[in-house]
Amino acid sequence: MKKIIALLFLTIPFSMVAQITLDTGIHRIVFLGNSITYDGSYITDIETFIITHHPKQHFEFINMGLPSETVSGLSEEGHADGKFPRPDLHERLQRVLAITTPDLVFACYGMNDGIYLPFDNSRFEKYKDGINWLHKMIVKSGAKIVHLTPPVYDELKGNKIGYANTLDKYADWIISQKRTAHWQVADIHYPMKNFLEARRKIDAPSYIPGFAFAEDGVHPNEAGHWLMAKSILLYLGEKDAANAGDIHKAIALNNNGDIILNLVAQRQLLMKDAWLAAAGHKRPGMNAGLPLAEAKIKAAEIERQIQQWMK
Repeated sequence: MKKIIALLFLTIPFSMVAQITLDTGIHRIVFLGNSITYDGSYITDIETFIITHHPKQHFEFINMGLPSETVSGLSEEGHADGKFPRPDLHERLQRVLAITTPDLVFACYGMNDGIYLPFDNSRFEKYKDGINWLHKMIVKSGAKIVHLTPPVYDELKGNKIGYANTLDKYADWIISQKRTAHWQVADIHYPMKNFLEARRKIDAPSYIPGFAFAEDGVHPNEAGHWLMAKSILLYLGEKDAANAGDIHKAIALNNNGDIILNLVAQRQLLMKDAWLAAAGHKRPGMNAGLPLAEAKIKAAEIERQIQQWMK
């Protein structure tokens, strides 16, 4: 079965052509999104890949994902058992940009923006308005932006019938902006969708369901996060990611790759809460995070350890 999974990762086509590369004009890279981005495993995978493949280049990968967030400003009735409405990116974006001063932003919205209902044009218009606003704000700040299509929604696991089609439409619109508005767009939706469908065809007719990226239909596991990371890396022109079935194989050129991966994960876990707290937000229940200055001192120590394992 492991060989079949590896084959699927190798054979699913990726049509992305790199239009942005991590050159000398880019240092700070910010990721915006919801709980999938806050989880951050795909960001950790990307950072570790870049560290191990480009040891002489240095970038700062900043995770500013916020669970439950939308860019549409919508929230379903009774969200979080009525404890709080979904946070809206409009409330915090200016502070995020001011404190992080990014050179490049990856923005991943859509999963929450249709509020888990069948497609509705009025909700779709709110989503498009929010994405257009986000794009203008990032460009105005002087940073580059790459829009990510929303990850796939798995109806067989999440049971929100019709929502997979909603996210297909949201992803199609984001992709269309490459042509109509000349946006930078990296598609993670269809690589995930195609892989999921291909794997389930292999499992049929014994599929009960079994294989899934997300047991709740929403939040990807390690394999799902790697496919997201891989799609973004290929978009950035990192061809060495193409033949890797998982992050461990992708960084295997370094004998200490898994140690470095764990250290990067530690640093990301430390810094994301510090950055979120420093920028401020209105979502209850989040980790307090260390003061940013204190977190940066601890992150510098982790960087020292990473560099030791790079030798």
